[in-house]
Amino acid sequence: MPATPYVLLFEVGRGKIVESIHYGAIAVVDINGKLVAWMGDPQAVTFLRSSAKPFQALPFLEQGGQAAYDLTPREIALACASHSGTDEHVAVVRSMQMKAGISEADLLCGVHFPHHEATADAMRERKESPTPNQNNCSGKHTAMLAFARLHNQGGSDSADSLPYIDIRHPIQQAILQTFAAMCDLAVEQVEIGIDGCSAPNFAVPMYNAARAYARLCDPQGGHVSDQERADACHAITSAMMFNPDMVGGPGRFDTRLMEVAQGKLLAKGGAEGYQAIGIMPGALYPDSPALGIAIKISDGDQKARARPAVTLEVLRQLGALSQNELDMLAEFGPVNPVENLRKLVVGERHPVFRLQRTQ
Repeated sequence: MPATPYVLLFEVGRGKIVESIHYGAIAVVDINGKLVAWMGDPQAVTFLRSSAKPFQALPFLEQGGQAAYDLTPREIALACASHSGTDEHVAVVRSMQMKAGISEADLLCGVHFPHHEATADAMRERKESPTPNQNNCSGKHTAMLAFARLHNQGGSDSADSLPYIDIRHPIQQAILQTFAAMCDLAVEQVEIGIDGCSAPNFAVPMYNAARAYARLCDPQGGHVSDQERADACHAITSAMMFNPDMVGGPGRFDTRLMEVAQGKLLAKGGAEGYQAIGIMPGALYPDSPALGIAIKISDGDQKARARPAVTLEVLRQLGALSQNELDMLAEFGPVNPVENLRKLVVGERHPVFRLQRTQ
C-alpha cells in the first residue's frame, strides 16, 4: 500500500510553470466486483458526502414509499439531489411534503441561501431570508421524514421519539444496512460521520462505493435478489438520469453530464471533492457490464476546477462519452484555458493521469 492513497491527477499551469496541483484517487469497478481501472489506492476510505444520497433514498422506496405517497420521478430525483434551490426545486419539495403530510418546519437540515445565484440575488433584493426548503438537502430530508411517517416511527425530537437524523433512529438504521449491503460490506465496516445537513454520512473504501454504484445501475447483474430493492434501484437511476435538472440545477456539472449522456450514466457529486458515477449496462458497447466510478480529490477541490475535469477524463479514457458529447461539456474540461481578468489566455489546467488497468 502506498504511503499516501493519493497520486497526482491534475495540474494548473501559468506560462511554462506548473502553478498548482491536485492529488486524488480513482476506483472503477464492474458489476462482478472486478477492479477495472484505478489511480492511487482504490481502498482509500473517505466519506461519500452527497454521493451517498441515492442509497439514502433506496430503502424508503423499496419499502413502499413511492406508492404510498404517489411520488413522481421528479420527486424521486429530488430525494437524491443536491439541488440549487430554484423556485422549481422548492415547489417539488413542497409537493413531496404535502403528499406525506410533512411541514417544512419539521426539517432538520439547516438553512442557507440557494446555490442558484439568480434566485439568491432575487431573494436578497426582496429582503427574504432562506428557509429549510431551499437547503440543497431538503429533498433528502423530506424523504427521510416521509420514510419515518410511513412506518409511524415519528420524525421529530420528542420524549418518545429520536430525531429522524439520529443514527439510532430506525430509518437511519435501515439506510445504513441498505448502504452496507450495496457496498458488499458489513455494517460494522462502514464509518459513520455527520454531514453538513446534520444527517448521518458514510465513509467506505472507494472500491466498495464504486461497486455500490455498479449495483445501483444493474441490480440483477449485481446479485440483488430482493425484487423490491431491484425495483427501487431502477426507479432511482431512471428518475435521476431523466430528470437531471432536479439532481443539481442550471449549469451544474451533474445535471449537464446526465443531460448530455441521455440515459447512459448517472452522476452524483459530493462535498470535499467526491464524485460518483454509475455507467449503465450496455452503455460502452453491446452487452458491456455496468460500472461504478468513485473519484476523490484529496484537497477538497473547493473551487471545483479539478473534479469535473478529472471525471470527464476518466469517462473519456473508458470510452463512455463520444467526442461530440465531450465537446458539449467542454466548459468543464477535461482541458481548459486559464484566463486573466482581460480574458487573455495565460495558461492551462488539465488532467495528467492515465488510468491503470487490470491486465
